[in-house]
Parts: sequence; C-alpha cells; structure tokens
Amino acid sequence: MSFLRTLLVSLLALPGLLSAQENPRTILVLDGSGSMWGQIDGRAKIEIAQTVMGDLLAALPGDQELGLTAYGHRTKGDCSDIETLVAPGAGTRDAIAAAVNGIQPRGKTPMTDAVTAAAEALRYTEEKATVILVSDGIETCNPDPCAAARALEQAGAEFTVHVVGFDVSDPEALEQMQCLAEETGGRFLTAANAGELGEALTEVAAAPEPMPVTVDFAATDGEDGPRIATPLIWSLSRGETAILDFERGATVSADLLPGDYLVSVLRPEDEASAEMTFAQGDAPQTVTLALPALLPPASLEAADSAPAGSTLPVTWDGPDAQNDYISVARPGDDGYETYAYTRKGSPAELLLPALPGDYELRYVLSDGRKTLATRPIAVTEVTASLDAADSVVAGAQLPVTWQGPDYANDYISVARPGDDGYESYVYTRKGSPGQLLMPPLPGDYELRYVMSQDRTVLATRRVTVTEVTATLASEDSALAGATLPVTWEGPDYANDYISIARLGDDGYENYAYTRKGSPAQVVMPTVPGDYELRYVMSQDRTVLATRPIAVDAISATLEAPAEAAAGQPLEVRWTGPDYANDYISVARPGDDGHEAYTYTRKGMPLSLTMPLVPGRYELRYVMSQDRTVLASLPIEVQDVQATLALPETARAGAPIVVNWEGPGYDRDYISISRPGDSRHDAYSYTRTGSPLLLRTPAVPGTYEVRYVAASNGTSVLARKEITLTEVSADLQTAERGAAGGNLAVHWDGPDFSDDYVSIARAQSSDDEYETYGRTSQDSPLILKLPEQPGAYELRYVVGQNRKVIARKPLTVE
Repeated sequence: MSFLRTLLVSLLALPGLLSAQENPRTILVLDGSGSMWGQIDGRAKIEIAQTVMGDLLAALPGDQELGLTAYGHRTKGDCSDIETLVAPGAGTRDAIAAAVNGIQPRGKTPMTDAVTAAAEALRYTEEKATVILVSDGIETCNPDPCAAARALEQAGAEFTVHVVGFDVSDPEALEQMQCLAEETGGRFLTAANAGELGEALTEVAAAPEPMPVTVDFAATDGEDGPRIATPLIWSLSRGETAILDFERGATVSADLLPGDYLVSVLRPEDEASAEMTFAQGDAPQTVTLALPALLPPASLEAADSAPAGSTLPVTWDGPDAQNDYISVARPGDDGYETYAYTRKGSPAELLLPALPGDYELRYVLSDGRKTLATRPIAVTEVTASLDAADSVVAGAQLPVTWQGPDYANDYISVARPGDDGYESYVYTRKGSPGQLLMPPLPGDYELRYVMSQDRTVLATRRVTVTEVTATLASEDSALAGATLPVTWEGPDYANDYISIARLGDDGYENYAYTRKGSPAQVVMPTVPGDYELRYVMSQDRTVLATRPIAVDAISATLEAPAEAAAGQPLEVRWTGPDYANDYISVARPGDDGHEAYTYTRKGMPLSLTMPLVPGRYELRYVMSQDRTVLASLPIEVQDVQATLALPETARAGAPIVVNWEGPGYDRDYISISRPGDSRHDAYSYTRTGSPLLLRTPAVPGTYEVRYVAASNGTSVLARKEITLTEVSADLQTAERGAAGGNLAVHWDGPDFSDDYVSIARAQSSDDEYETYGRTSQDSPLILKLPEQPGAYELRYVVGQNRKVIARKPLTVE
C-alpha cells in the first residue's frame, strides 16, 4: 500500500508539480467500477486506494489546487456514471478524502470519458491542466481511448494525463492506458507488487530535465518546389506563448524544448501563407513549410453590370498560358458558370449566367486552376414578352409576336404546362413574329420565350389548340397496283399525305402528298386484301381520317416460243395491267433478278434479248411495285456458233480482211487483242457485213482475232491467232536547213491512214512535234522548218498509236 502512495506522490512530484506557483490545476480520477472489489493480499483494491489517497492528501501542499472525479460508483451498467465529486481548487484535501472514503464500487469502466470530464472541469483548453487516472481495468464504454487522448491533446492549452494501472494484467487494458498517457505527453506506470512499483518510482525520479534543441525553419515555392531564398515573415508559438513574432528572413532558427508547436510563414509579395503544427522531440530537425507557388500577375477590366445571358467583353492581362481562361462564377464557388479561353484574345467574349445576381469574373491559370485575378460583376435581370392568338387549330402555324434579348439560339416554343420540354419551336433569329407550329393534339398549351442558355424561360402565354378534321372519299375497291383517285378535305399542312396501309399497321404501303391536290393519286399495294386509306398530318404522323378499301387481285399472261437462240431478240406477246415501269424479263429460275428486260410501255408484242449463255430460263411479267411477278413462262436458250477466216500473218498496223459467220446481232463485233487480254486493240461491227476490214495494232507480235456476241453482255463465240510483223520506213532529206525555210522530204513506208512525217526537237517525246505532213500527201513532202535554230529530228510516225518507225537528225541554222 505504501508503494501505491509513493507512486501517486511521485506523479504529483513530476518537475514543477509540487511548486504552488507553477503547478497546474489537477484532478484525481478514481476507478469506482465493480472490479475494484477485487483483492490484493486479502484486501479489496478500493480499500487500498482509499487508504493511499488519504496518505497522499496529507502529504500535499495546502495550496495545491486539486479535484476529484470518480466513475462507476453509483449505478451498474451505466456508461454515463461519471461524477466530479470535488471541483478543483485550493484547500480541498479534506473534501477529497471524505469523498474517496464514501465511494462504493458498482458499475462499468468509462475511464476515457471520465478523463474528458475531468479535463473540461479543469478548463483544459484555456489553462495548463493535469489529470491523474487510477484504474484497475479495461475501458468498457469508449471504443477508442487513443483517439480521445489525441483530441484532448490537440485542443488543450497544455494538457497532460498520467495513468496508474492498478493490478492490471490484461494486455489490451495496458495498451489503452499507455496510449492515454503517451498521446498527452504523460507517464504510464503500473502497480502490481512492491518490486515493480519500486522500479517505476525510480524511473520517475530519474527522469531527466528536457534540454532545448535547435530547430531550423524553411519554406518552398509550392509542394516539392525549390526552397525560397527571399525574405519571409515567420511566427512560432507554443500554446499561448509566442517564441518568434514576425521574424524576417528566408530561414529562421529557434532552440526548443520537446513539445507541440505552431509555426506560420507569410510571403510579402503575394501575402500567401502557410502554417503547420509539429511535434519537437529530443533531436534537432528542419521544419519545411510549402507556400503556394508564386503566381504570375493578372488583371481584369469589364463593365460593373450586364444583363443575364448577354456576352460581356472582358479585357484581361495575364500569362496567357495554354488553356488559361476567363470565367464567371458565384463568389465562393470553386467551379464556374461559363468561361472563355484567353487564347482567343483580349477582350474575351464571356457569356454571362442566365440567372441574375452577384458574380465574380476570374482569370484562371489552367495549371492547378489557380485564380490570378478577380473582379465582381452584377448580372441584371432580362425580360421578354409574347403576344399571339388565344386559340389556334391543331397543326397550324401560329404567328407569335415577341420581344426579348434575341440571344444566339433563343427560341419560342409551345409545350404542355409543367412539361420541361416542348412540342415544337422556332428560333428568335428568324424574326418577330415567329411562325410556330402548333401540336397535332388539341388541348391547353403554353407559349414560351426560352433563352437557350440553361433553357431559361423568360416569358409564357397560354394558348388553346382546337381540334382539326379531315374527310376521305374513293371507290370501295381497286385492283392491286392500280392508281386510285382519293378525294380529300383537310388542313393540307406542309407534307400532309394520303396513305394506304394494313389495318392496325402504324406505317403505310404507299402514299401521296396532299400538296399535289385533290383527288390524290394513291398507288394500291401489290398484295390483295383489306386496307385502310388515311389522311395523315405529317406532324407526329397524326391520322385525321380513315376509310376502308378492298384491294383486288390482278393477273397477266405471256406468249413466246419455247426455244430461242442465245443473244436473240425474241418477240414476246403479253397481257397485263401495263402500270408505269412494268416490264417483261428473262431470268434463271429461282433468281430474283434478271438477265435482260423490256418495259411493257414499249407495246405488245415487244422484243426481249435472250442471254448469251445457253440454258433454262424463265420469261416473267413483273409489276414494278415491289417487283411483283404476275406471270411466268419457261424458255430454253440454245447455243450459237461463229467462224472466222483471216490471214495467218500481216504487217503491224495494216488492215486485214476477215470473213466471218455467226448470229450477226446488231452490236456483235470482230476484235483483235493480245491473247489473254479481255480488252481489244481494235474492232469492227459485224453489221457492216462479211467480209470486213479490221485494222491491226502497230506493235508487232502474236494477237487473237475474236467474234464477240454483244447483244446481251458479251461472249466470245470464235477466236483465231494472227502474227503481226514489223513495218519499217525510210527518210531522205538534207541534213541542214535554214530557220523558217522549206524542207523537201522523200519517204518510203507503210502509208497507213493517219501516218505522218514530223519535225520535232531532239530528245523530245515521240508524240511531240513542231510541224508535220500527212503521208497521204504522197512523197516527197514539203515541211516548214522551225523559226528557232537548233538540233531537231525528222520522224516517220505511224498514226494509229504514234509509234516512230524511222528517225533522221536535222540541224536548223
């Protein structure tokens, strides 16, 4: 028991505590929970504590300001059972002793909240204060004693908790008590037996006086920025005590005892500041504060007020870094209402908010969204008005006279009251009155002047939309595909139409616009059945009138030979509706397309060209609408042959005689080509008869003469090889001639049609020349020499492909 008393005295005797003038006001917090009935060496712990407390109080100075708080001493299971039995003050020893002796342990262990209550009784946020907690068990109420201790330490002027763990063995309880002490800079001691108690008291008595250490203070220009070398203004304090007060320097130093301190720094250039709380231990250190990066200067000039939604010219000066912008925002709002990039020049054209009020113009540096300059601006209210008829027919164009700001994309709309959207709208830029399309459904609506920014409604006016009607009249039935006259009455709005559709189908089969007059010419569907004629208002496809109609089936017939030659023009007789663009086609069975076709408008009978590939085909009467086949007839296309007779060799470029036999269709031709080449070098139509002349290419080599059937596509019916031999020419003339004079040229060559003799610049391309003469003028030719002296070349050119087959140098002097 004497050891516990000695321990408590030791705690009160920590440096300065027993000095009446320096000693902080202290409250003893005694555990009165039910666990204090536990025994040590046959005595209840509460009795030991009461005896020790009595001895302790007798040993303390009479002017020591003491108080007493107990917990768990009144009710069981109540975490709020905490009571300050004696308020802290001088001369309280007898009252504390009496209160301690009256404690009867009963309840839980709210030791953390008891410490907090004691701290508040000591006015710990204003004055130095010490709490000594004596407890024998784990916290049973507050979930986090450590967090509570940290909060007390941060809020306290100079607050300390010393903790005595009395007969405590639970590791978690020991950890909680130690945390309470260490977080507030106090001591944690345990009392379990005489030996451990003696060691603890020795440790307390041997605690050295703390020594001051040197702490350096510096600042950086932004986080992780360079250290600032220009003078700064420093302040340093511990609690209410100032250590440095507006000290000037790039860096400063101070000798500090262990404890918590607050340091602040101010940069005079932009009045930016930073502060931080730091804990000083036994070792020297450098405390570095990060000031905001020094920002470049900027300025803003603009009108003091402007109407809502208007575009405000803002003259600015600033760094104009990439993506810098001028914005308008509510004061204190980190975002913006609108903005304009500085890269667009000064003044910036800034769109003001739609709502009136007090705002702030800002120059914002894009890097970090730092505001470099601000300027207040008042956004004033803007108004609008609307005038129009009180009622209007559904779907009609209503003239709406308006007044308003007419900002870009402002519009006049019509909408259901309470609906945020619209039924239709017209831009104000189209002038006043605006021609506004009314909804197709009758009812009560609202006209609105809407400012495009934020869809802000500046004015409204009620309007009643009345019902619109239409009627239809026609025959009760019509043939499939026929054009039916439909007499109608209705509003005839732009793009209204008369349609025919299946009953219950939202779409249509065919339609005709009402703008083409009444009666409308509506084409009937190709499939027979029951349908519905409709007057459809184009807006929202609103159906104003309907009329049932029966579409009757229609038929057609075909008559033609059962066989035909490939490529032959075949006479086909037919009957059918002969609608616009109906046609007779020939196609492979099962093929949806066709090989060839002829429109029925060509008459009856008509000529249809058969495919060039033999095989089984089908003649069809096709109604153009939906390509509906009304009739079909099978036909066999027979193969056709052709033969060619021609010389085995010929001079390149010379015409040859070709005898041929074949179908001789109108577009058939004889061609000459390189073997394997699908194109041709020259050709002659067979319609000129047999034999025919075929001009050969000017380039010698092996070629192929072909009979090509071309009545329906192309097909080669016969081919025969021919070899074209080289042709040559000779030129005789003077080697020199006077510029601008005449030159006589004797030539010998093939004299093909379009051959010529030319004078060209030396080294020029074969198709270039200065002058020329046709070989058809015979030999010799008289050519005019160029006016410009120089080196030239005389050439014999085959006209078919401008191939040069003879050359001779020529000098013009």
